[in-house]
Amino acid sequence: MVGSGGRLGSIAVPPDHRFGYREIADDLASRIESGEYPPGEQLPSYAELGRMYSVSLSTAQAAIRQLRTTGLIRSEAGVGVFVAEDGPAT
Repeated sequence: MVGSGGRLGSIAVPPDHRFGYREIADDLASRIESGEYPPGEQLPSYAELGRMYSVSLSTAQAAIRQLRTTGLIRSEAGVGVFVAEDGPAT
């Protein structure tokens, strides 16, 4: 679990660190750009993101909203959130 004193990407994370939605969005964007989450791949659910980053559901949702505005991801109602096939919006 990232928020319990682990690593987030290549950054050591102190055990008491609280993630903001922008930090989560930036980390997910980096993971997408590095190919960890390739085009078309489903991202973790809001609940999974909450556990990964030790944040509330609303913080995870805000991070996804932030990413959606960049065009890096797309959502399918009732299905999930996926990495955009055609890259970010310009």
